[in-house]
Amino acid sequence: MKRITLISGNENKIREIYLILKKYGIELEAFDLDIYEIQADNLEEIALYCAKQAFQILKKPIIIEDSGLFIEALNGFPGPYTSYAYKTIGNEGIIKLMKDQKNRSAMFKTVIAYKDQNIEKIFIGEVKGEISETIKGLGWGFDPIFIPRNHFKTYGEMSTEEKNEISHRSMAVHKFAEWYSNLLRNPSF
Repeated sequence: MKRITLISGNENKIREIYLILKKYGIELEAFDLDIYEIQADNLEEIALYCAKQAFQILKKPIIIEDSGLFIEALNGFPGPYTSYAYKTIGNEGIIKLMKDQKNRSAMFKTVIAYKDQNIEKIFIGEVKGEISETIKGLGWGFDPIFIPRNHFKTYGEMSTEEKNEISHRSMAVHKFAEWYSNLLRNPSF
């Protein structure tokens, strides 16, 4: 049985990732580990730093997921500070910041960092879209204000399965799962 450990205490992320990995026959073990998260301007650096720490503690292959919402009119804010921005100003605060903005373009980005004894690897998923004018749906995080390009609903209005068909996280997890499946079949891959 293929297995991987995800370092996260976020039940929503765990559920989304679990459902995708299950399709590849990869069993997901989630572990909430208190590790230091550096402040940096890019998600790749943050995720890899955390992955290295987690591997040093657990001594087994792990993945770390980090996501950010990058809003064009706000010069990429909140970007790598998405979690903090959500905790402090939430969806209401972003809607307020975007009140008079005509350019509502945004991008959600996920980075999956993998670390084992010999390999450090990054997998990226990005979805472009826009910030809605109002909060729509019951999703978690900034899902109720992000409308993916070529869609009319926010992530928050979509079911987990529907979101997993198109999301930034889904793209990164699929890339990881395909690579990891090949690695386990052929360790010299």
